[in-house]
Order: sequence, then C-alpha cells, then structure tokens
Amino acid sequence: MAVSQVDPAPAVAVQPRSLAPLLNLAHALDHLFLLIFATAVASIASDFGFARWEDLMPYGAGAFVMFGLGSAPAGRLGDLWGRRRMMLIFFFGIGVSALLAAMARGPWQLSAALTLLGAFSAIYHPVGIPMLLQHSTRPGLTIGWNGLCGNMGIAAAAVTTGLLVSLIGWRAAFVVPGLASIALGLVFARLTPDETEPPSRRTGRAAVPLPTAMLARVFAVMTMAAISAGVLFNFTTNGNGQLLAERMHGLVEDPKTLGLLLAAVYAVASLAQVIVGRLIDRLPLKPLYLSIVLAQIPLLVLAAHAQGWWIFAALLGTMTVIFGAIPFTDAMIVRYVDDRLRSRVAGMRLTVAFGFSSGAVWLLGPLVKANGFATMLLVMAGVSVLSALFVLWLPGETALRKTLLAT
Repeated sequence: MAVSQVDPAPAVAVQPRSLAPLLNLAHALDHLFLLIFATAVASIASDFGFARWEDLMPYGAGAFVMFGLGSAPAGRLGDLWGRRRMMLIFFFGIGVSALLAAMARGPWQLSAALTLLGAFSAIYHPVGIPMLLQHSTRPGLTIGWNGLCGNMGIAAAAVTTGLLVSLIGWRAAFVVPGLASIALGLVFARLTPDETEPPSRRTGRAAVPLPTAMLARVFAVMTMAAISAGVLFNFTTNGNGQLLAERMHGLVEDPKTLGLLLAAVYAVASLAQVIVGRLIDRLPLKPLYLSIVLAQIPLLVLAAHAQGWWIFAALLGTMTVIFGAIPFTDAMIVRYVDDRLRSRVAGMRLTVAFGFSSGAVWLLGPLVKANGFATMLLVMAGVSVLSALFVLWLPGETALRKTLLAT
C-alpha cells in the first residue's frame, strides 16, 4: 500500500518557496549543534584539565536528555500554538545557547549550556518536520531529502568543528554556528507568513486512517523502533570521531583530515535517506524497513573488528544503513496520523525514544573506557536485532487492507 497523497488543507495563507529550504537547513543546524561537543570533546577536555576525553563525555548527556524530554511539550505547543512560532523559538534558542556554551569556564557550566541547547533543539523534529510535510504530495521523498539535510549537518559538524578548533579554538566552534542560527531565524521570520490557524483546528485526515487499536499498535512499534534507532544513532555519531582516530592511528593523525574522512562517511551515507524516501512512496513499508534493519547487524559486527582503512569502509556501510532506517518513523506518522495531531504524536514518540537513547551518550565514554570500541559495536549489533523484532510486529499490507475493508 503506497502512500498516495497527504491532505492539502492549507496551513498558511501562501506556501512560500523558501519554506522547505529553510526547514531543511534548520534540520542540518539541529544535528550540527548537537554534535559540536562530541566532535570537540578532546580539545575541551584538555582545556578543562581532564586527562581523558571519556571522562568529560557524560557532561554532554543533558543535551540529549532534554532533546528527548522537550519533544512532547514542543509538539503540543506546535499543534496548539503554531508551528511557525515554535520554529522561531528554535532558531533563536539554539543560537543563544551555543553562545552560552562558548562562554563556559568549567564542565558544569558547559553542561548547563548544553542542556539548554538540547531543550531548544527538541523543537525541530516534532514541529519542523510536520510543518514541512503538511503540503507534501510525495511524503517519502520529502522525508528523504529532509533526512539528507539533517545528516549533512552531522557531516558539517565534523568538518567545521574540526577546522574551527584547529584554527581558532573550541569556543569558536560554538560561536560561529550560534550567530548563523540567529541570522537564519531573522530570515525565517521575514520570509514565512503567519499561519492562518493552529494545526489543532484543521480537519484534514491521515492518508491511511486506522482504527484506534491498530493505530496504537503502530505507535508502539514506531516508538520501540525509534528507541533502538536512537541508541544506534547516538552511539555512532557521538563516538565515530574517536573510533576513527583510534583505529586509523599511524595512518591518519591530523584532526582536520580525520574530520574530512568522517564528513565523507556522513555525506555519502546520507544519500541513503533520499533513496529510501523514494522507495517508501512506491513499496510496502514493512519489508523495506525490515531489510534495512537486518543489514545493520553484519556491518556492525564487521566494524567491531576492522582496523586501518577497513574501518573507514565498514563505517561507511554501517552509517548508510543506520541513516537509511531513519525516515520510516516519520513516514508512519504522516501516513497514519491526522495533520492536526502530528506534532503531538511525534513529540510523544520522540520523548520516549530520545529519552531512552540519550543514555547512550552518557554511557559512551565509560563503556569505551572500560571495554573498548569493539564491545560497543557488538552491543549495537544486538540493538539492531531488537529493532528487527520490533519491525516484525508492524502490521503488514494484507492486515492493513483487511482492517480498512472491515471499517
């Protein structure tokens, strides 16, 4: 059952051409900001007097905790108050938070600023993505391009943070994107008109309306799958820089070169989201989702044992399938949930998923310090096995057809 067309109920008086590029750029910024700390952690640890980067890593966990906990209230406000207003708070909030992080004089001040940054970063996914999709006629492709932009933000974090740390210092790695976000907020305010009504007052229905019991089952599956996907995402994106540095020791030592290699991995792997987005519009969702999740398992096992340039190849394959799994939860929301509820549903799902997966950031440093990266990657392979089991519980196309015919 392919997605047909999302309800065209208007959300703003005029849909400006600038809206989609600005929202996609906001997704890139969201992920870039969340990874500045992880990319610059070695330099910050040295500046603060820590002997090992792993000991400073737990101080960044607050950002990811708030990234999860803040999603539910952000989604609720997006539906009831307005998505445009919430996006303005997003742009200005993360910009100011980054400037506060740059002024930190110790680990606890930095932790507080990062926690605040995480709270504002939580706005984007439950608000920005539904805002982007509310007029889309090809939601899978729209999600794919949006995911590509988000992951390009991850790649940009690897490049820009590495360059700014090397040339100016770690504080500049927060200041430059902070000022850029504030500037983009001003552009967004100027180019996007006010909404004529909040989403909660709209009457558009989901592309595939489901009875309450099956909708609850789909929501449970997407939440559990999102938890496991979030764990994989946080472990990899926060740890890949140090993983490459360790496994390529003696081959590549320059931080700028390592940053470029990591950015290349993310840039190439991000293309998977566009491909997957196109496939979501054309193919049954469950078998497509399951095949991508199953592909993660052998690639993570390979990465656990790879050294030298082999780790670069294994990491490229691993990130391709991890990124490729990301569009499915948003695709399920746009397919099965009315637009008037999407920000709230996405917010609740993200609060649970990101709340649990934020523990990966807190555990990363201690786990690697105690057991090494090989153990971490094998644990991640086990998480992918759980993801596959969750996806198996998703209703198949035949069950959906029978349910819709019965109703």
